[in-house]
Formats: sequence, structure tokens, C-alpha cells
Amino acid sequence: MKIINRFAFAPAILLSQLTFAVSWASDDQGKHADKKPAAARTAGATDMSDGEVCKIDKDAKKITLKHGELKNLGMSAITMVFQVKNTALLDKVKAGDKVKFKAEKVGNAFAVTEIEVAK
Repeated sequence: MKIINRFAFAPAILLSQLTFAVSWASDDQGKHADKKPAAARTAGATDMSDGEVCKIDKDAKKITLKHGELKNLGMSAITMVFQVKNTALLDKVKAGDKVKFKAEKVGNAFAVTEIEVAK
């Protein structure tokens, strides 16, 4: 009788452990879905970053900007080259201009999608 009692609880224990494992796994699903830094997740889609135009290369469709923090990309302040899909954006600014701009990750590169001279 003692042997039967031991095995009678085995399915119940197994079921409770399985339920816990499934519950734990489903709770963890959404925790890592957005791997952007917290600051990037809280930044609005229309947030513009501050920068200064260092160089413009219309032929290569590139602009070099010395910029502040890019919250939407989780990037700290640096000077870097960005691609520009729309070359008309490059006609709005010149080297030395203080600008407000928005950059996004496009494929494996970073591209300026909006730019305007800062007021």
C-alpha cells in the first residue's frame, strides 16, 4: 500500500512542475522582445537630435555629423558619417550648420531621414 501511495502522487507532482515551467516560460516571452535600451524605448518617434554638420558628400549620399545623444538608437554623442536616401535633405544644410535631425537604422547602416537647420 505504501508503494501505491508514493506513485499516486507522482502524476500530480509532475503536472504541477510542468504547469510551473510553462507559466514561467510564457512570462519570460515578452521581457526580451524589445532589446533597445530603456531610453530608446521611451523616446518618441518624432524626437529630433542636435548636431552640427561637419561635411557633406552629395555624390556618395552621405553627411558627417557631430551629434549629441541619439535616444531612438541608444547611441551616445560622437561624430559619424550617415547615409542619406533622399539627397534633397543635403540641399537644406551646409558645413558648420547647427541642425536638428532624425536618424534611423536602415539595414546595417545608419541613415538621416529628417534634417533642418536649428533655430
